[in-house]
Amino acid sequence: MHMGDLLRRVREHPHAEIVGISDEKPERMQWARRNLGIADERTFTDYRACLEKTKPDLVILCPATARHAEWTERVAPYGAHVLVEKPFAASLAEADRMIAALESTGKQLIINWPLRWVSSHVMAKKLVDQGAIGALREIHFYDGNRGPLYHTADKIELNPTEEDKARSWWYQKAHGGGSLLDYLGYGVTLGSWFFNGKRPIEITTVVDQPFGLEVDEHSITVARYDCGLSKFETRWGTFTDPWIHQPQPKCGFVLKGDRGTVSSYDYEQFVRLQTEEWPEASEVPAEPLAPPHHNPVSYVLHCLETGELVQGPLSTAVSRLGQQIVDSAVKSAAEKRAVALVE
Repeated sequence: MHMGDLLRRVREHPHAEIVGISDEKPERMQWARRNLGIADERTFTDYRACLEKTKPDLVILCPATARHAEWTERVAPYGAHVLVEKPFAASLAEADRMIAALESTGKQLIINWPLRWVSSHVMAKKLVDQGAIGALREIHFYDGNRGPLYHTADKIELNPTEEDKARSWWYQKAHGGGSLLDYLGYGVTLGSWFFNGKRPIEITTVVDQPFGLEVDEHSITVARYDCGLSKFETRWGTFTDPWIHQPQPKCGFVLKGDRGTVSSYDYEQFVRLQTEEWPEASEVPAEPLAPPHHNPVSYVLHCLETGELVQGPLSTAVSRLGQQIVDSAVKSAAEKRAVALVE
């Protein structure tokens, strides 16, 4: 589903071209071939043939989380920049392997977090940086969806069965499945962006244990910072998908500063700002994101064309801090105790 979304962004870009797609399983490329008009000669089951024949400037990777490092290391020697769809990796060690693989080539490693392109969250960041709520003290994050098998590319709805779950990598521990690894990275990576790189001191995480499943569908992480506590909650099994109807609890962020608060919910066209002057809170329109800063493909190609380094959540610096928090959360859940930030 994420690869389909990104490929469509490439197709829509006036100065980009899909020179090839590759998957070990041909059936997984049918949607892209059919809906994006990709010719047979640009479709490969051997990634090496794909890279050697097409010589891309940018490679988009979207494998199972536990294979992010493996595929980054496979692709890096071909000399292209690499955009990896979230999350960063299944572990901090694997994230560091990915960073090292691209550093050796002089190309950029970019981690895409789709929530970075939600205008309400960009407006919330702008208000925080402007000092509208004073010094940021707390982040409250709740996010997820009905489950990863309920939708495919272009958010086409599906009706998965329990057998579908059993077959899917999303529900396999060895492949990096589970709501924690799927969504906590969103919260703590964008949270680290809101906090301008502030590092938590201690992490405490609890996960559910659904009957018959290897992985969690619900997790709650409490991060202790020098300024207080923040909470990051992930959920597969929301009542509705937030891009159709916001569930309750609503998906998104609430940021509390020492002089105000701002709530920023997924896909809404405004944020609610509460300050000492307006304690009743008021709606602030979320400015539409303007090209080339309106979607990941446009932004990344702009950076590559101008020689700029990607910034914010897409950068390895911010994403790596997010991965540290995720690793700490996994350790805390396994050991059922608070842990220091994993280094």
